[in-house]
Amino acid sequence: MAGTYGFGIIGTGTIAEVHAMAAESLGNAKLVACYDINGTRSDDFASRHNIRSYHDIGQFLADTDVDIVTITTPSGAHLEPALAAIKARKKAVIIEKPIEITTERCDMLINAAEENGVMLSCVFQSRFHDAPRLVRKAIDEGRFGRITLIDAQIKWFRTQSYYDDIAWHGTWKMDGGGALMNQGIHAIDLLRWFGGDVSDVSSRTATLGHERIEVEDTAGAVLTFTNGAIGIIEGSTAAYPGFLKRIEICGTDGSAIIEEESLKFWQFREERPEDAEIREKYADFTSTGGGASDPKKIGFHGHASVFADVMNALDTGRSPEISGREARKAVELIEAIYRSSKEDRTIKF
Repeated sequence: MAGTYGFGIIGTGTIAEVHAMAAESLGNAKLVACYDINGTRSDDFASRHNIRSYHDIGQFLADTDVDIVTITTPSGAHLEPALAAIKARKKAVIIEKPIEITTERCDMLINAAEENGVMLSCVFQSRFHDAPRLVRKAIDEGRFGRITLIDAQIKWFRTQSYYDDIAWHGTWKMDGGGALMNQGIHAIDLLRWFGGDVSDVSSRTATLGHERIEVEDTAGAVLTFTNGAIGIIEGSTAAYPGFLKRIEICGTDGSAIIEEESLKFWQFREERPEDAEIREKYADFTSTGGGASDPKKIGFHGHASVFADVMNALDTGRSPEISGREARKAVELIEAIYRSSKEDRTIKF
């Protein structure tokens, strides 16, 4: 039976506004409270959204109107507030990508959620766009034949001030990485969703276009999926002016190219009546800048889809589409890419 769920947000920075708009857009969700370690920022956020502000996380978690907690703190600061929400036995905890910045920290969250009976999910909103879902359906139906190549291109641009103006940007401790862990992880999640498990990866990372950052702004990786397909990842925040993320999937019987929310190519050896309509409808379907050159230019509709999926999963007793274990996979791959570059060797899974 469908219910109405009260949402509470931990962390009230830029991405929290997207979470707020997503929750407010859903008929069976209500934004009720927020908490931030910076009390003034929390109060300002609460005033804009007409909700309760808390300066103490314990008091926030004691609010019985808060059923679902979303975490929007910096990536390397997801663990502690998420664990607190899990131990408070909220119905669900939804964490902004990445779910955490190492597999060890991911596992701590997954294990705690399972032990406490709390639903755990992560915001990988690209999985809910029409184009990726059409591609995944075609994969499941075998329309690509044997998949041979899957490529992910994340050629974005960030100014130097993006890193200089916010102290934790570009740090291992809080970002967990650069162009891959922060910006490229959505495309890498799709790569894993399409290609399945990975058997090995070899990579190179570098900092070429920015100063005073610890992490990579440019990376390339070649990987082998367990089904034999070859994958290529290119990621950068030093590719002016910034391009929409692109996924290319090729097989012996068909190929498709996704550019953000659009399908730029869609062709199979065995044509179906709906293929022409798909090509026409989704050829230019992108509704936002995708964050390619401006991290603020993303829409909230994908987040709303993630939230709606979690609420439906609570209502029906199923797992959410993006469970904690699903969200871990992208972090695992990126972690291996960093290790391969650092150790100058192929990493086997």
